[in-house]
Amino acid sequence: VGRTGRSYNYRVVMVCGDAEMEMRGRCSAGQRVLASLIIRLALADSFCVHCGVLALDEPTTNLDAANINGLAEALSTLIEARRGRSRFQLIIITHDEDFVDNLSRLQVCDWYYHIQKDDH
Repeated sequence: VGRTGRSYNYRVVMVCGDAEMEMRGRCSAGQRVLASLIIRLALADSFCVHCGVLALDEPTTNLDAANINGLAEALSTLIEARRGRSRFQLIIITHDEDFVDNLSRLQVCDWYYHIQKDDH
C-alpha cells in the first residue's frame, strides 16, 4: 500500500503599504527559522484553541539576540492568553540557557524542568 505524498505550498512575503515582496531566496537562515516559528505560532493560535500542548524543538537555532528576545515575548503573550485554560503546557527542548532565562524573567512560567546529562 503506497502513501500519497503531500505538498503544502505557502509563501512568505514582506508587506510594506500596498507592496508585497516575495521573501523566498532573500532570507538568511535566521530569518527563515523566524518565519517558520511565526507560521507555527499563528497556526497554533488559530487552529489549536482547545489544544493543551504546544511543543517547540530548538526554537532559537539560527536566531540573533533580538529575534530570540522577540520569540520569548511572543511566547509570553501566548502563555498569558492560554493561562486561564486548564491543562495548557508549553514544551520547549533547547540548549539555549539565555532563552530559558529570558522566559523566566518574563515571569510567565509557574515552574519548569531543567534536564541535563550527568557527567559522573
